[in-house]
Amino acid sequence: MAGPAFIVGAWQFGPGALATSIQAGSEYGYALVWVLACSAIFSLTYADMSVRLGIRTPVSLISSVKEVLGRGAGVAAGVGVFCITLCFSVGNAVGSGLGLSLVFGGSPLVWSVVCTVAVGMILLFRNVYRVVERIVVAAIAIMAATFVISAVIAKPDWYEAVNSMIPSIPPGAQLLVVAIVGTNFSLNAAFFASYTTHERNRTEAQYREATVVGTIPGIVAPTVMSSLVMIVSAAVLGREGIEATTFAALAKIFEPLAGPVGSTIFAIGLTGAAFSSMVANATGGGIIFSDALGKGPTSSSTTAKFASGAILTVGLVVTLVVQANPIQLIIGAQALTVLVAPLLGFLLFVMSNNTALMGPLRNKPWQNVLGVLGFCAILSVSALFVYQMLT
Repeated sequence: MAGPAFIVGAWQFGPGALATSIQAGSEYGYALVWVLACSAIFSLTYADMSVRLGIRTPVSLISSVKEVLGRGAGVAAGVGVFCITLCFSVGNAVGSGLGLSLVFGGSPLVWSVVCTVAVGMILLFRNVYRVVERIVVAAIAIMAATFVISAVIAKPDWYEAVNSMIPSIPPGAQLLVVAIVGTNFSLNAAFFASYTTHERNRTEAQYREATVVGTIPGIVAPTVMSSLVMIVSAAVLGREGIEATTFAALAKIFEPLAGPVGSTIFAIGLTGAAFSSMVANATGGGIIFSDALGKGPTSSSTTAKFASGAILTVGLVVTLVVQANPIQLIIGAQALTVLVAPLLGFLLFVMSNNTALMGPLRNKPWQNVLGVLGFCAILSVSALFVYQMLT
């Protein structure tokens, strides 16, 4: 029951979530923790819509979108998800290389190549869903333990962190807020939840159990981890007045508190986040792109395999070619995702309100209220991103 939703969580919690949380904590303290809380509520709302769609759609979500809204809408959704996965792939490649280099030493670029090849081999497995789910659930368990330990070591001001839940955007933090929302309110990952749910043949009778065991913890867990990273960054880097320009900067800050183990704790968490997100990102993007082109909603299709390979390749090539500040590179890539996210949110909202398709699992009034608020939020940050780029 837990597997499908945890893939959504792992896709959401990658190096992008780490980079944005580190930057937010080091520069603005606890001031942006509220953005994570709001993102979690909206992400949970849309992931739940997608799970219900996965139960009710006869073939796949995009196939149903084509039937209800026309072929163009289905193709646009698939291409949109594919574009978002290309943005995520950059952060995954950068993060995997940096994480492994912190653990084992050596060049981050070489480790990026190694990790990308390893993920490519995993995607060749016949039953890729089952393989992905096992890797993802194990990685999330490791990450949860490492970041909880990090939070204990850092000794943050929890009272101040709770008081920061009142919404406000510090001057100069607009692009960072866009990136945080784009990463943690991940509509492409939510969109893919319908595919993992359908693949596992979930039924209406299993919906409540899947929600309690899978959807809620699958979304809440990565949000809690992102919050812990932001709070740790505020407590450690913010306290020392250190600007977080690299992942290694945060990792080394733990050395005075826990010796070399502090750096290793963070490096393991970064590696787990990058690897699990890389697997989910390439898998989901490939399957949805294949479905959009009418080649089938399965990872075994030739189109899906080529699309997954293209996602991994683009992430690796950008990592090797663009020699820039890794955190700024990741934040920029994550911010770009909000340009496509409103389309995916609109489709999930419309389809989950279709009475003929959804039957008793159609959105309830309170779900529609949260859905509208979430859509307005993602539309607002998309407009904010465009405004920031034009000014």
